[in-house]
Amino acid sequence: MFNEIPVKKNEEYTLEIKAMGFEGEGIGKIDDFTVFIKGAIEGEKVRVKIINVKKSYGHGKLLEIIEPSEKRAAPICPIYEKCGGCSLQHLNYKSQLEFKRNRVKDVLERVGKLKEVKVHETLGMENPYRYRNKVQLPVGEDKEGNIKIGFYASRSHNIVNMDTCYIQQEIVDKIVTLIKNWMNKYNIKPYNEVNHSGLIRHIMVRNGFKTGELMVVIVTNGDKLPEKQELVKSLVDNINGIHSVIQNINTKNTNVILGSKCKTLWGQGEITDYIGEYKFNISPLSFFQVNPLQTEVLYRKALEYADLKGNEVVFDAYCGTGSISLFLSKNAKLVYGVEIVPEAIENAIENAKLNEITNAEFIVGKSEVEIPKLIEKGINPDVVVVDPPRKGCEKSLIEAICKSSPKRVVYVSCDPATLARDLACFKDLGYIAQEVQPVDMFSQTAHVENVTLIVKNSDI
Repeated sequence: MFNEIPVKKNEEYTLEIKAMGFEGEGIGKIDDFTVFIKGAIEGEKVRVKIINVKKSYGHGKLLEIIEPSEKRAAPICPIYEKCGGCSLQHLNYKSQLEFKRNRVKDVLERVGKLKEVKVHETLGMENPYRYRNKVQLPVGEDKEGNIKIGFYASRSHNIVNMDTCYIQQEIVDKIVTLIKNWMNKYNIKPYNEVNHSGLIRHIMVRNGFKTGELMVVIVTNGDKLPEKQELVKSLVDNINGIHSVIQNINTKNTNVILGSKCKTLWGQGEITDYIGEYKFNISPLSFFQVNPLQTEVLYRKALEYADLKGNEVVFDAYCGTGSISLFLSKNAKLVYGVEIVPEAIENAIENAKLNEITNAEFIVGKSEVEIPKLIEKGINPDVVVVDPPRKGCEKSLIEAICKSSPKRVVYVSCDPATLARDLACFKDLGYIAQEVQPVDMFSQTAHVENVTLIVKNSDI
């Protein structure tokens, strides 16, 4: 006979927060029943209302903080509790960095059984706000027909209207206001994803941190854009640094934000920016890291772990648009970058030319297919860098890397769980994770990037 669940939906309870979940939520117990509470912090005593109940856990809404933690901070954003963008503003920044390190250490030990790996303190930002160089804002309307531009609420497609966002550049707020005024003046309708009507779907703004160049992209549900010259005039007359105004056309009934077709309404079709000393051309569809300041920190740590002396052959798996490859090329004999997305490889080749780099070669294809081909040709790497998507590396790639016997592997990861799984696989094949450096790329959120140094067991 099953034990009765000790909590009931809509009932209120007082409990102590014993731990923090991966998304920054507090975790408490009612008897042996686990409750996750968004906005609660480890060490606090809180009153909660149970909002859903599963077989072995539930979720509670934070009603009152009876005994607050010294780690608690007052969120500076007025829509923090509604918006799904940030999840850690209620933690002071020092505690955010500690939370991220502890999360990485915990996952390595539990998932990868890697208790011996040194996990360094998280490398944080001098200013953990206003760091994003790209924003994508959905456009809709409320029940009264008023235009809403902002962010989706957590786990929903309900738009939370935004006046300002503290992790975006301040200039974005002014651009959004100008676009909203233009839509109201000329009665230009926002997109309705339920019935696929309306015109304006999203606004995207890209900002070159070092160049100051701004790109504004209007994503439309159709080719025609009424009063577009008035929009351009409003933006150009009122915003310093506007370099590009672009219409992106997306008529598909999809959650994908950008379509494949772009029209340049004013200025250039791209902007430029830098990561470190390297220059990049950025189009509306280009991938470019959203936090260039911390990206440089991340890449320099990867370069440090690669420990290149100038005569090494390096493989850069999942190389994307080649940004890490460029950093590696300065101290390597030859870099081979592999990426499955053809457009990304085209960008990588362009980026190499733009920076006059001649010792980097880029290959289109799956890393787990193309890297074994290189090895079969007798091209053996001294160092391998992998920067996989969230799902981690394919096992066949890890096997091929270890078989080629590089001196070092540098693993750049955006997901601690798949990192832990892959490091365990490397360990089984004779390569040991020596140290992990967490980097805070996305302050005020639970996301954490990591750079890991992996060496041959025999070299330790």
